[in-house]
Amino acid sequence: MSEAIQNPAASPTGEGRTFVLGTEMRTTILTTGEETGGRFDVTDSVQVPGARTPLHLHTRYEERLYVTEGSLTVWLGEETHRLAPGDHLTIPLRVPHAVESGEEGSRALLITSPPGFAELIARTATPADQATDTTEIDLELFARVSEELGDVVLGPPGAVPADLERDGAA
Repeated sequence: MSEAIQNPAASPTGEGRTFVLGTEMRTTILTTGEETGGRFDVTDSVQVPGARTPLHLHTRYEERLYVTEGSLTVWLGEETHRLAPGDHLTIPLRVPHAVESGEEGSRALLITSPPGFAELIARTATPADQATDTTEIDLELFARVSEELGDVVLGPPGAVPADLERDGAA
């Protein structure tokens, strides 16, 4: 696995379109919603080994993941998917999900339609050329913009959709 997966801040900047979300993820915006007439956006994200999203869902856009390096585990509703290079998965609207990078890290293309994720990254992450090894996520800003874009956080990193049923929140 490349140096970028071990240290996202060490990656080239991608001409101002690469951002770091804390120390766990580096994302390059390949195309924005504005560039596609509001149809979709595409990002290329690298995550360190074991990086995990909070349990969440999207009310305004679908996600499509395509793994290019490493592996991802995706808890999607009642299903668990393990994705390797060449695998892809669609995450529909309003379906609780969480994603974890494999022990070797991961790299994946993420397409959201209509667009949403690229805007979230551009508005909340740190430009890669300004990031350091200790760059942290501004959680308040991330939560505020996520909510504005129709994302709903259902649990912390480590929670999976089955936890909602156990807690009686489903």
